[in-house]
Amino acid sequence: MGMTMTQKILAAHVGVESVKAGELVEARLDLCMSNDITSPVSADIFEQAGFDKVFDKDKVAIILDHYTPCKDIDSARLSKKAREFAKKQDLTHFYDTGVVGIEHALVPEKGLAAPGEIIIGADSHTCTYGALGAFSTGVGSTDLAASWASGQSWFKVPSAIKVMLTGKPSKWVTGKDVILHLIGEIGVDGALYKSIEFAGPGVAELSMDDRFTISNMAIEAGGKNGIFPVDEKTLEYIKGRVDRPYNVYEADEDAEYERVVEINLSELKNTVSLPHLPSNTRTVDEVKGTHIDSVVIGSCTNGRMEDMRIAAEIFKDRKVAKGIRVNIVPATQDIYLQCIEEGIMKIFIEAGCAVNTPSCGPCMGGHMGVMCEGERTISTTNRNFVGRMGHVESEIILASPAVAAASAVAGYVAGPEDIM
Repeated sequence: MGMTMTQKILAAHVGVESVKAGELVEARLDLCMSNDITSPVSADIFEQAGFDKVFDKDKVAIILDHYTPCKDIDSARLSKKAREFAKKQDLTHFYDTGVVGIEHALVPEKGLAAPGEIIIGADSHTCTYGALGAFSTGVGSTDLAASWASGQSWFKVPSAIKVMLTGKPSKWVTGKDVILHLIGEIGVDGALYKSIEFAGPGVAELSMDDRFTISNMAIEAGGKNGIFPVDEKTLEYIKGRVDRPYNVYEADEDAEYERVVEINLSELKNTVSLPHLPSNTRTVDEVKGTHIDSVVIGSCTNGRMEDMRIAAEIFKDRKVAKGIRVNIVPATQDIYLQCIEEGIMKIFIEAGCAVNTPSCGPCMGGHMGVMCEGERTISTTNRNFVGRMGHVESEIILASPAVAAASAVAGYVAGPEDIM
């Protein structure tokens, strides 16, 4: 029996010809990543275990993105601990306020992820880099500390689900609609500890930003990782970013999948997830008119350049509806700068939006847009769990940048066609 993309990458990093689903393996790592919340925990564990040097200072990245610029004394202490560890270890890839970005946008932007690599991160949305044909997954802070010391980690080889994509999405349908549709179909545990492998002619119709969004939310279906085949768009994206050798892996024709899910992109409609699970999906047409108080456009899921351009296209020459608050968070400094250069910031500000510095911020109820009880936001983030973005009696509707921006203009849940 052949192997999936994920299984081939694992086998190569273990140093064996093949692996099978369910096997426990120890694999070599290409990058270990953490942030301002998880790095201090890993640093304490690392030092308490008696380690004094990371395995490779070029393969450990610390990105201060969740609470930065620091929102309070406790977050300042966490960041200080991470800074001290990064300085002590002389880490090549350390990103702080002013040069930082949301980790899962910054890592590929800086060329820290490449096809065929294994990347772990002490953050569940590390699965984002599967968009580049890498095996990337989240781990706990204890596992990360051990990997800092050894350059290896153990994995149970995942079984796989194949998602066959066909057709071409219509203008306002994006990667967010694709992944919300998929999660709605298979459930939040439908891919539990499985590799979600995307294939089919529809892949070519998706931009790299679409693929990052889809891979990012593989974890919301319970997936161990999400992964896309490497094609011309992938290679164009990493050109000029990745300056080291990498390997491209393709799934065997006789690879074994537990399930095949077919999605015709041309049939998809704008989709949202209602509180309080990503799987609680509806098309926008089904919930149009639902009351909202605020809008968030950003996060590691939808804060990339394409997302900013889509939102700007809708906000141009329009105003945010009375009584609606809009927070926009470009995912990295480079994206922020490009928004300035393209005139997108002017569009956002003239429309009545607040634009914040790159940070996870409101996505995990950190800062820059936390809700109180009784409020509801429509957000381009990835989770709408109880209390995720503020008070436990607040509500989150997940949506694409197009739907979020259109809703901001309408003053209630709406699609782009409703206000254009």
